[in-house]
Amino acid sequence: MRLQGKTAIVTGGASGFGAGIARKFVAEGARVLIADLNVEMAQALAQELGDDVIVTKTNVADGASVAAMADAAMEAWGQIDILVNNAGATHLPALMEDVTEDDFDKVFAVNCKSVYHTAKHIVPLMKARGQGAILNIASTAGVSPRPRLSWYNASKGWMNNATRGMAVELAPQGVRVNALNPVAGETPLLKSFLGEDTPEMRAKFLSTIPLGRFSTPEDMGNAACFMCSDEAGMITGVCMEVDGGRCI
Repeated sequence: MRLQGKTAIVTGGASGFGAGIARKFVAEGARVLIADLNVEMAQALAQELGDDVIVTKTNVADGASVAAMADAAMEAWGQIDILVNNAGATHLPALMEDVTEDDFDKVFAVNCKSVYHTAKHIVPLMKARGQGAILNIASTAGVSPRPRLSWYNASKGWMNNATRGMAVELAPQGVRVNALNPVAGETPLLKSFLGEDTPEMRAKFLSTIPLGRFSTPEDMGNAACFMCSDEAGMITGVCMEVDGGRCI
């Protein structure tokens, strides 16, 4: 019960890595708000996980929607101990000049501006209490970029840099900020990363991962639980690969 008594927001928490993190947090004693655009899926997960889970329909690219999410958490719990910026978007693999402006804007709104919105509305609450843990879910794409995903790579590199900047600024106020860099996993975004989800494409991608498998929601939940727990109280500004050796 490493998160006993803690409250946590997980954006994009209805599926994929976010759902794995939400499950682990609840198993370790946390109360969790799942923020997602897919309310039906979020509510189904909340029903599975029990009374310690609440749901908001949240568009992380919209400041008013994020403000409403923070208000819902404060109304329910009176405090926010943990924030996981997990919601993400990508563009389909393409030459950098062929990615549409709309796709570019969506990637940066969901992957980057969302971190600004959550910081604007949640960081002041954490600073006022003198404690808090923020975890940004970035990607190995931000560490070891792949061709044809240039703007997605750039957005995740931004997230890693923002993590370090946030960490050094917020440390004096007792707020820790870290990131996880997963390799692709069994999530709704996998097909988008691969371009087409075929056995051949999977085998080609897996050949680049020394441990020979994708990241799983359970892998991410385990790593996130540690990074957001008091056990990691001396860890801030770290962007940790959870990638089976992909970035070596």
